[in-house]
Amino acid sequence: MNVELFIPCFIDQIYPQTAFNMIKVLEKCGCKVIYNENQTCCGQPAFNSGFWDEAKAVGQKFLDDYSEQNYIVSPSGSCVGMVKSYYSELFTNSASHNKCRSIQGHIYEFSDFLVNVLNIENLGAELNGMATYHDSCGALRECGIKEAPRKLLENVRKLSLTEMRESETCCGFGGTFAVKFDPISSAMAQQKVDHALETGAEYIISTDASCLMHLQGYIDKNQLPITTMHIADVLASGW
Repeated sequence: MNVELFIPCFIDQIYPQTAFNMIKVLEKCGCKVIYNENQTCCGQPAFNSGFWDEAKAVGQKFLDDYSEQNYIVSPSGSCVGMVKSYYSELFTNSASHNKCRSIQGHIYEFSDFLVNVLNIENLGAELNGMATYHDSCGALRECGIKEAPRKLLENVRKLSLTEMRESETCCGFGGTFAVKFDPISSAMAQQKVDHALETGAEYIISTDASCLMHLQGYIDKNQLPITTMHIADVLASGW
């Protein structure tokens, strides 16, 4: 199976190893991975800030950079959610209407693709420790992803997974929200980390690097005994 990669800005600029780990897992699953070096952003920052014309221009480039023949897989529920949920606002009844619908139908967040397209739940990964899972808003609310990442994590050897309170509550990042409403954003991060610590977890795992970056910033500032980890990095561990 040919799989085209969509590597979001956060992964490309801050967590490139997560992208390489996703490739490692996909290749283990028998996929031929295709990466278009011309790809850029999906347009979500501009869209969320109200700059829809600019978002449409970036989104058009995204549509041009990908084919309609292959699955598109990304390690970000937020960015996939942008394409699946909000490109309709930008491209309905436009010249790109049909291609937009086609791409919306075969773009997947990484864990969702593994479980619901490849039907794989056990990658042979191993990570010794206790973890809890954070449902990112993009993955949960825009892509409907909840069970897939948990199924994958439950099959990671030596990893104990415990649900935290209010796992579905926002972590407080929200892109520009964290900049515009810093006190509220920080308080939401504190609440999320406090709930994770209550479980005794050593790791907070999620599908979205943007959430994890936000939480890790709070953790580092307060020198707390917990760390964040993207699910692709977990699934690439131990083999």
